[in-house]
Amino acid sequence: MADETTDTSPKGGFHTFLCVVDESEELTQALRFACRRAMSIDGNVALLYVVEPVEFQHFAAIGDLMREERREEAEEMLQVVASSVQRQTSRTPTIYIREGTVPDALVSLLEEEDGIDLLVLGAATGPEGPGPLVTHIVQKMAGRLPVPITMVPGNLSDAQIDALT
Repeated sequence: MADETTDTSPKGGFHTFLCVVDESEELTQALRFACRRAMSIDGNVALLYVVEPVEFQHFAAIGDLMREERREEAEEMLQVVASSVQRQTSRTPTIYIREGTVPDALVSLLEEEDGIDLLVLGAATGPEGPGPLVTHIVQKMAGRLPVPITMVPGNLSDAQIDALT
């Protein structure tokens, strides 16, 4: 599967806030923060969805089918999330779909796209910790990323996020 970008955002002088789209509950808070920040400075939101590689390789046709199903799920989820961004900002977000592991795809994207100014992640607040991506970034990647990171606690209310932005 080739890496894809659907870039429908305006160009030139805009700051772009990247959110990693996944199934986590805290994505909602990260998106709201990114959208509110983008609106406050006339910026844009970008979305990254990483399709994890298919591990089943015994039959190529089955592996291809599984890969296609994951791709369709990614596109469906991104449609919903992009619609939310559009409603909040009145702008269509830039969408990136990559295949691989989330940390590797994230680093690769940030190294390739110099128009991304800030990575916005939602942090879980439960006893299990902030989540696997946040934990991995803090422990192993923070110094390697070419952009600042904002971590939004998953327990913030809309009013609290609005007050911060």
